[in-house]
Amino acid sequence: MSTRFQSTLLGDLDVKETLKAKIGASTYFKIGGCADLLVHPRSTDSLSMLLQRCHNEETPFRVLGRGANLLVDDVGVDGVVVKLDHPCFNQFRFNNEDSENELHVMGGKDLAPLLMEAARCGFQGLDAMAGIPATIGGAIRMNAGGVHGCISDALRTVTCLTDRGELVTYDKKSISFGYRDSGITDPIILSATFELQECDPVVVRDHIKEIFAWKSSRQPLADSSAGCAFKNPKDEHGQRISAGKLIDEAGLKGHSVGGATVSDRHANFIITKPNTSANDVLTLMSQVRDRVNESTGIVLQREVVVWSRNLEVQR
Repeated sequence: MSTRFQSTLLGDLDVKETLKAKIGASTYFKIGGCADLLVHPRSTDSLSMLLQRCHNEETPFRVLGRGANLLVDDVGVDGVVVKLDHPCFNQFRFNNEDSENELHVMGGKDLAPLLMEAARCGFQGLDAMAGIPATIGGAIRMNAGGVHGCISDALRTVTCLTDRGELVTYDKKSISFGYRDSGITDPIILSATFELQECDPVVVRDHIKEIFAWKSSRQPLADSSAGCAFKNPKDEHGQRISAGKLIDEAGLKGHSVGGATVSDRHANFIITKPNTSANDVLTLMSQVRDRVNESTGIVLQREVVVWSRNLEVQR
């Protein structure tokens, strides 16, 4: 990215910027390439203006959350990558006035400390997010969840910034939430409100610990991994079936390409060693998908998001 072009995008904005930022290393895979330009806005106004300029200049725009379900291609990504880690994008407040137990939270807030603060204050409703590494915005974007529930269960409203930097608020009924998808196309999830229930703090805390312990016993949480590699597909009756079970039955536990390996603990997790390439992971996912398709006729869909300057990686 030229200095001149960078200046037209960021010139008078209140932001911090980094060229050739090693974002791949900050993902849960801990591998992958760089972002040509990583931007940390310090205000909603600066973020809004940056969106407008990227739209006008037809510059690719991406948002980096926790990087928990993200693979950055070895060739890196072009355009602008935004990180909402300034305190203004991490604020939250509980409101229990007028008999309404409501949480208002900005999209950059990390889920884990938010859950513990909700428990401390005696609010229940987001417990199902225990053990899911994500920001609020990222969790809503993919409708994060599992067997214990989804983040949309307690959602009331979502406020976004459009690609032109305009504020728009949706209530839950107007959003087409589905399995690991929200249908939200706006580039920024700025904030959200949730409807919670008052509960004994000890009960909430114990429930969170119980869910986390359940996940820890079944998933390789200590390894470098981006969580589930594939979405659970539907069977002929329209019911979700375990992608991990299909991969296991195809005999792929322990199967490796380079430094990427199908986990022995949970077959839908791909774990990486230091110096693994993103191409190793992409090739392994392609082999897993082909093998499952050969044995079952089912085509697995990636749950891991892949970023590349080649737009969409098809493997």
